[in-house]
Order: sequence, then C-alpha cells, then structure tokens
Amino acid sequence: MKRQIEIFTAGCPVCEPVVAMVQDMACQSCDITIFNLAEAFDNAQVKAKLTKYGVHRIPAVAVDGVLLGCCTNNSVSREELLKAGVGQPIN
Repeated sequence: MKRQIEIFTAGCPVCEPVVAMVQDMACQSCDITIFNLAEAFDNAQVKAKLTKYGVHRIPAVAVDGVLLGCCTNNSVSREELLKAGVGQPIN
C-alpha cells in the first residue's frame, strides 16, 4: 500500500520548487504523479481531477485523493505535506 501524491504544476519556475520539495520529502511509501498542465491540460483525465479536487491555482498537491488545505488559499507548505503523511512510512 502506498500514499498517492498528485502534483499539479505548470512546469514553471514557481512550481518547480514545490515539485522538488515533495520529491525530497517522499519516502518508500509515497507514489508521486506529476501532472504538468502546460503539457496535459487538454487531457480529459487531468481536467476531471482538477474539477474533482477543486484546483483553482497551481502548484497544488493532493494526497490520497484530497487536495491539501494549503492549496486552496495559500502556497504549498512543508507543514501541510507532513500533516498529510508525506515522507512517513505506512505501517
């Protein structure tokens, strides 16, 4: 069993530090998927995920199917990632 982490990015200089932070924090229990909206915005699966999670700004991170609270009003934070279990093994 793995923690599913989905990162929504534009592949831009603002988003890349968030991608790097999540990748640095990840452990063996984390499975990361990166959706680069600049390349895949017309993809129906990506659009459905954006709608499901209510993503209105990027970068954004969802963990186990839930958009992190920091992604709704603020930027992605290390504290929210830790609260969501990123980097912590699943027992």
